[in-house]
Amino acid sequence: MLASLTGSVTSFIGNHGVYAVFGLMALDAVFPAASELVMVYAGALASGAFASQHVVLFGSRISTPAWAYVTMVLAGTIGYVLGSLVGWVIGRYGGRPLAERHGRLLHLGPERLDRAERWFDRWDDWAVLLGRITPVVRSFVSIPAGIFRMPFGRYTLLTIPGSALWCFAFAAIGWAAGASYTHVNHAFDYVEIVIVAGVVLLVLYLVLKRRSSRLNDRA
Repeated sequence: MLASLTGSVTSFIGNHGVYAVFGLMALDAVFPAASELVMVYAGALASGAFASQHVVLFGSRISTPAWAYVTMVLAGTIGYVLGSLVGWVIGRYGGRPLAERHGRLLHLGPERLDRAERWFDRWDDWAVLLGRITPVVRSFVSIPAGIFRMPFGRYTLLTIPGSALWCFAFAAIGWAAGASYTHVNHAFDYVEIVIVAGVVLLVLYLVLKRRSSRLNDRA
């Protein structure tokens, strides 16, 4: 089954390129659609790893690998952000009754919704940014954010960088695996260091902030 799913996703991206990446990432914002696989394959395709497949946008082939990579990352990021906004609207105006009635269809049953509520209670607004870079959790943030009435503007601002980081990182993995790794390894070493350091500092900041808040409450 896993092999069949993988084959279907990669075949879809191979046949429809940028548009498939955009659509699958938009879907993944509210329903798990293997975003890791989507962006890894998109990065490999952009690197020129597949002789018969190319990145085509509006009927024009993008022949420069670097621009093909940027195009795939933007397609994934924009698709995911738009899907996330749709998810927020669904949660905001459908509320808990929608989740309770159609939880199975949305893969958001009572247990998962309760888990999402605990996630938001723990991290406050930062739950969105952290959720966007956390596997599995990232597909169950959009609708709960609307249900719990997180402000739309703040939700959008926190969704964009998390989505971009996810797409950039996994497309880079695909690029490195699809093209000659020695040609890109040096460049991505610095990027990987920045990404890891940024995530670590963010988590550390949130933990310290929460601990300080608890101490103040006790005082």
